[in-house]
Amino acid sequence: MRRAEPTERTRVRRLPERGVYDRAVIDAILDEAFICHLATLVGGSPRVIPTIHARVGDALYVHGSPAGGTLRALRESAEVCLAATLVDGLVLARSGFHSSINHRSVIVYGRAREVTDPEEKRRAQEALVDHVAPGRSAEVRPPTDRELRRTAIFATPLDEASAKVRTGPPEDDEEDLGCPIWAGVLPLRTVVGPPQADPRLPPDIGPPESVLRYRRPGAPG
Repeated sequence: MRRAEPTERTRVRRLPERGVYDRAVIDAILDEAFICHLATLVGGSPRVIPTIHARVGDALYVHGSPAGGTLRALRESAEVCLAATLVDGLVLARSGFHSSINHRSVIVYGRAREVTDPEEKRRAQEALVDHVAPGRSAEVRPPTDRELRRTAIFATPLDEASAKVRTGPPEDDEEDLGCPIWAGVLPLRTVVGPPQADPRLPPDIGPPESVLRYRRPGAPG
């Protein structure tokens, strides 16, 4: 079992039994989550943005406009914190205090590196496309050199990362168990609906394999 050794920043202190440092669990959460939130300091002020990510081995890639303030800060070697969260259920306890959410989350700390090597940049761009729809990069037009120049891609190592996982029913106080109040879990999951074709698409072009076989990594079904 590969393990991400906890640091002062990644060690789970609040309910430490929910902390997970197994890299297989960390990787699976990052692979399943659609987006992550990237936080850094921009001009001395905190900033958080949602963005598509993609994990390739021990690196987490994010992308955006080179003109964006957040990515400019990354170029100046600012440290980042990235968070990805999956919501699995609403935990409805007999009290508001013990109500919660079943979830799986990952926090990553590190110093982002701008990807400048052309081949790595293309591979990272393909991984970002495939993160949204596995196999899609093989079906779409490859990015042009101009498009790649207009895209900034940064890689953050997964050396400093941890997961936090909550599962199971409510954890009510013993004296509340006799209250005549319903308690339990409302499971949640993302469901993919039927494809909706672009109105400008010729009628003889049907959904490709990446759409017909769409399934998020780790999703049920």
